[in-house]
Order: sequence, then C-alpha cells, then structure tokens
Amino acid sequence: MTTTASRPRPSRGRLSPRDLRWWIALFVVMVGSFAVLLYMGAQINQSKPPIPERVVDTSGRVIMTGDDIITGQKIWQSIGGQQIGSVWGHGAYVAPDWTADWLHREATFLLEEYAGPGGFDSLDPERQAALQARLKTAIRTNTYDAATGTITLDQLRAQSFEDNATYYSTMFADGHINYAIPAGTLSDPTLGRQMSAFFWWSSWAASTDAPGSTATYTQNWPHEPLIDNVPTTTNILWSIISIILLLLGIGGLVWYHNLHSEEDEKVKDVPRLDPLLGYQPTPSQKATLKYFFVVGGLFVLQIVMGILTAHYGVEGGALYGIPIDQILPYAVVRTWHTQLGIFWIATAWLATGLFVAPAVGGSEPKFQRLGVNVLFGALIVVVLGSMIGQWLSITGKMGYGNPINWWLGTTGYEYLDLARTWQVGLFAGLIIWLVLMVRAMWPALKRAKTPEGNHPTDEAPLAAGSQRSLILMLIMSCVAITGFFGAAFGMGHDTHLSITEYWRWWVVHLWVEGFFEVFATVVIAFLLVRLGLLRPAMAATATLSATVIFLAGGIIGTGHHLYFTGSNDVVMAWSAAFSALEVVPLALVGFEAFRNLRLLRVHRWVAGYKWAIYFFVSVSFWNMLGAGVFGFLINPPISLFYVQGLNLTPLHGHTALFGVYGMLGIGLMLFCVRALMPGKEWNEKPIAIGFWCLNGGLLMMALMSLLPLGLAQAWASMEHGFWYARSDEFLYSPILTVLRWLRTPGDVVFAVGALAIGVFMVGLLTGWSIRKTGREVTSGTPIAQDQEVGADRE
Repeated sequence: MTTTASRPRPSRGRLSPRDLRWWIALFVVMVGSFAVLLYMGAQINQSKPPIPERVVDTSGRVIMTGDDIITGQKIWQSIGGQQIGSVWGHGAYVAPDWTADWLHREATFLLEEYAGPGGFDSLDPERQAALQARLKTAIRTNTYDAATGTITLDQLRAQSFEDNATYYSTMFADGHINYAIPAGTLSDPTLGRQMSAFFWWSSWAASTDAPGSTATYTQNWPHEPLIDNVPTTTNILWSIISIILLLLGIGGLVWYHNLHSEEDEKVKDVPRLDPLLGYQPTPSQKATLKYFFVVGGLFVLQIVMGILTAHYGVEGGALYGIPIDQILPYAVVRTWHTQLGIFWIATAWLATGLFVAPAVGGSEPKFQRLGVNVLFGALIVVVLGSMIGQWLSITGKMGYGNPINWWLGTTGYEYLDLARTWQVGLFAGLIIWLVLMVRAMWPALKRAKTPEGNHPTDEAPLAAGSQRSLILMLIMSCVAITGFFGAAFGMGHDTHLSITEYWRWWVVHLWVEGFFEVFATVVIAFLLVRLGLLRPAMAATATLSATVIFLAGGIIGTGHHLYFTGSNDVVMAWSAAFSALEVVPLALVGFEAFRNLRLLRVHRWVAGYKWAIYFFVSVSFWNMLGAGVFGFLINPPISLFYVQGLNLTPLHGHTALFGVYGMLGIGLMLFCVRALMPGKEWNEKPIAIGFWCLNGGLLMMALMSLLPLGLAQAWASMEHGFWYARSDEFLYSPILTVLRWLRTPGDVVFAVGALAIGVFMVGLLTGWSIRKTGREVTSGTPIAQDQEVGADRE
C-alpha cells in the first residue's frame, strides 16, 4: 500500500519548466491584451459621435438641445431600453432598431418631398438617381460646428424630425401590437419628443460622415442603400484577414496538439472506489446545498420567461389570446429572462467554488459557514429586489428617466439591466465570495511550499498533488470574476452611449464569457484530479495552456461587439483579427469530448457521475457549434454589418450562453450535489430526460427557427436594408410567421428538460429522487493513493 511517507517529495514550490513557460505566456497575454483593450477604449472616446449643445434649422430655431437628447436616452432606458427594440443594433428583436427605422423614415420622407406631387416612385430612373444623390449629400454632410456645439439642419430635415417625433410619440402612447409595445408605455408627448430626440441623434451618428472620413461615426452601419451606407474598405479587408488568421490559428493549434499528444495519456492507478463519497462535508460546504436548489428554481423561472418572450414575437401582446402585456410587458419579461440566465448560471458556479475551496485548503476557516449564509441572503435580496424594481420602472410606476429608475429600477442595457443599487449589492457579494474563497484555499498554497507538497488528506480531499498552478489559477480566476464586474461602474446614468457600450461589453464578454470559463475549467480539473481521473501535472498544464489560448483572442476580441458603436478603423482592425482567434481553441473541442466520455469506462463507480460528465460532453458540442460555428458566422465585420441585431445573434447567444455555460452549470451542480448527498443510488430518470430534452430542444430551437429566420433576415438586410429585416412588414409575412411559430416545438421540449431537472432537485429534498430499493453506494477512502486495499465490491 502506498503511504504518504513513500511518496516522492516535490521540490519546494517550484513549477515545472513547461508550466513556467505557460505562466510567462499568460502574463504577457494579460498585460498586452488589456493594454490594447484600454487603447481601443481611448480610440472610441476620441472618435465617438458628439452630443451637440443644440440642433437648429437654417433660420436659427432650436429643434432640440443636448439636454433633450440625454434626457431622451434616460427615458428610453427607464422603459426597458435595449429590451424594447434596439439602438445601434444592440437590444431586443421584436420591435425595430430605432436607429435604422428613424434613418429610413427620414430618408423616404425627404425623397417624397423632393419628388413633389406624384411621389418618388412615379419618376423616371434618371430623376430618381439625381434625387438620391441630393439625399445623400443632405444627410451625409456633417454640419456639426465643434466651436459652438451646434448642428444645423435644412428646413426639410427639420420638418422630417417633427414628422418622425409625432409618429414615435403616438406609437409609444397608443401601443403597437406587432412590436409588443403595450398602450400607455409612454403617454406624455413631451417625454415622447425627448425620446425621439435620442433616436434622432443615434440615426444622425449612423448617417453623417465623421470628420475627415467618408464613413459615418458607426462605420456606415446600418445598411441603407438610399444613402450608400455600405461596408467600408476597412470592413472588407479585415474580414478577409480575420478568416486567414482563423485558418492559420487552427493549423497551429492542431500542430501543437499532435506535438504534445502525450498530454492525453490515460491516468494509471485509478481509484477502485469513489474518493469523494468517503468525504464528510464541512458545515460551510453543507450550507452551499441550498444554493443549488435556488439554481433549479431560477432555471425553471428563466425558461418560463423565455417561452413568454418567444411568444410575444408571434402574438404581440397576448398569450394564446390572453392579454398579459398590461401586467407583464415584453420588456419586463425579456429583462427577467436574460438576467435570470446570468443569475442561475453564476450562482451554480459560485456555489461550486464555495464547495471546492475548503476541500482544497483542508480547513474550515472561522465563520466560513456564516459567510456562506450571509452571501446567500444577499443573493436573494439582489434577485428579488432587482426584479421588482425592473417591473416598477418599465411599467412607469417610478416615473420616466429619473434617478430612482437608475438606482432602483433598470439601467435599460441588455445583460446589465441591474439598477445601480443592485449592481453595488452584487459587487459587494462578489467581494464576500472572493474573501471566502481565498481564506479557505490559502492553506493549500502554504502547503505547496513544503517538502510534502499538496496531497489529498481527510481534511483536504481536493488537494491536487504538488501542483501550485491549479491553486493559483483558481485564485486568479476568483479575483478576475470579482474585479471585472466592477467595469459596470464605468457606465453612469448619462454616460455617452459609445462609452456605455464599451464598459458594458467588458462585463458581458470578459466577466461572463471570459473569466467565468477560466474558473469553471479549473474547478473541473480539481474534481477530476481528485477522482483520480486526471493526472495533476496534466491538469495544471492543460488548464494553463487552455487559458492562455482562450484569452489570447478573447480579451481583445471583446471589440467585435464595438465595430459600429462609434469606433474607428483602428478598433475594427484589432477587433476583427483577435475575434477570429477566439474561435481557434474551439476547433479541438472534440478531443475534450472524447476524453470526458472515456472517463466513464475507467471504473464502475464513475457511473455515479455519468450525467455530470454527459453535461460536460454537451458543453464541448455546444462550444463547437454555438460558440464556434454560429459565433464566427456573425463575428467578422462584413457579416456583422448585415446581421447585427437580427436572429442570427440570438442563435449564437442561446447556443453559446446556455449550451456552454448553462450545461456547464448543471454539470457542476450535479457533481457537487453528488458529493454533498452521498448514500443511496439516485433515480436518474429525470436527469436523463432533462439532459436529452435540454440538448434536443436547444438544437430544435436553433435549426428549426432561429437559423432559418436569421438567414432570411440576413437576405432582407443585404437586399433591401437593415430596416426592412426588422420591419413588421417583413417579419409578419406568411413564411416568416411560420418560422417564428416553429420556435414553439423546441421551446416545449426544452421546457420539459428544464422541469425535469427542477423535479429532480426537489426530489432530492422529498426523497423521490432516491431509489427506495437501491443499494447503498459504497464510499471510498478520502485518500485516493491508499485504495489498493479493499476490493471493488461492485
């Protein structure tokens, strides 16, 4: 029998030469990438469209002021903002993009006025071409005077503003069934005019040439043939370069993988019994169990909100004839849907961290259980408080555009809808979580410097050999998760839209899509190492290398969300190049899937983790399809120019966010609950139903509805202009209506899967999910190396 004394003693705190090289690479990637990302932010700050002090007509009459534009932005935010239509392509998909819609309405208004009696369509082609040239000159000529802060419009453009302002004020007062805007959304005509001023400004920035450029402030987005808003040369060039870089990157990664194929070596001396089932959870670990039950509840609630959101797209303000929009407007339902997705996934991962930390460190710090419970209470307050505040703000019960909307209601920005008070609360909770994680893991770092190193013990069953790298990576990811949510405070109530989008995507892309993935990768490595299914050295190196490769493209690749938000050619070039590299590591996810499936064959006891491992396998599949194929479908500038804000975006969003992070969250949850509730066998039928229905439903939703709908909209955008692809004229055509209804079968199957997981979690509390006649699961000793004694009794 192997004993602790007979183990080879590692050198004090030294990293292997290979790991040291990866750590240096990680440092270079982090410093270099964030330097470029901050430089890109400075470029956006310089090139962003100005907010004028006033807009006047040629007679000097003031049409609107800068305060009107800023106030209009605040009003738009308070009624849902990006959850009710979109601006600059970012937001919801049922109502129009207000930027593109305003621009097209203004352009057609001017053409009709130029044409006179009979209208534009009655003219011969030569006359139409002449009027279009006149229109292009009128709209694209930049009349902003930086010295006086004034934009001057000719009389016809001033008249078009009044016409559009009346149209939008009436729409938001009377409602629009096809756009899921309920009557009374914004009844005050003064407020409607101010919000129209904000819509006008977003359209002006998208149609007026930036100083010293032949492209608009939004790089000619949206596509509008009437004024030659077409892709720029920079757009086309860097789209081609990005594809070349993608091919080179995949080739290099395949070469590296083959060169280091020994890293896939099978683990020897696999434990004969389940190591984790012999571990007695600490009080703080037991306290994490309630987190996972909340995860199940939030998950089911998110799915319900998602079904309502999708149904609004086909029936406007009703649910199978029941008018629910006065109680639950579309903007409220969609806000809750997107926010709950982040809440339950993040909760699953944070709870996993709280479970893992004491098992890594080997001690239960004083007041650790109290901290876990306090954090749980804070989570409940933030979730419920934010949802109530969002409903009150969007339904107008807090007024419109007030500080109270910002502090207690909603910011109006997709995925970051939390009002400032709840953002502060969440940030404080993350700081508490970070402290709990670090103090619990700190003893492991100290042990790693000793001659004995970090070996599994009764108190520290997840200690990962002598590998400090995994512990350092876990702490680093925890610091990043906490710190990068702080980017949300870069956006204020009246921050310029370009700067708001810059910081918003720091949170959405870097926090959710970046460092949470690093955290999850490290946690999975700890679990598999402790189960004896992965060698510590291999786990450390693989985690480090994956992080370096992922962040090398992922940090600067954040900019692909910012192509058309006031950025310049420099930002587009950097963003296009590195967003292509984001896809490179996903080319080899099949190897990861086969590696995970292979784990099920090493010993019968591993079958207890079968469904958790299956969820990890599905993560690999959705990483390849959702994040890889569907992600690169929209990432290049030339593609995003036509499809940003169309249904190819939620195609990527659903399959990547839920397919990757959601499936991963469920897998981690099952792993932890298995260790926290050992004993009899589970009734795994609900998990099996949940697994296949979630994956099957998501695939049906993607292939039967979102993909064909998105491709149809892409054709409409290329052929006629972006405004047309989002218009009710196109979306409510017979074929498109059928495609939207085809979302229902996938949603139903997906909902069954979500309910099955929820039923299973409830069944753990009631005993229904435990086999009544099942055998007792044999617990292994916490020391994996000492399991040669004791035959496998299975």
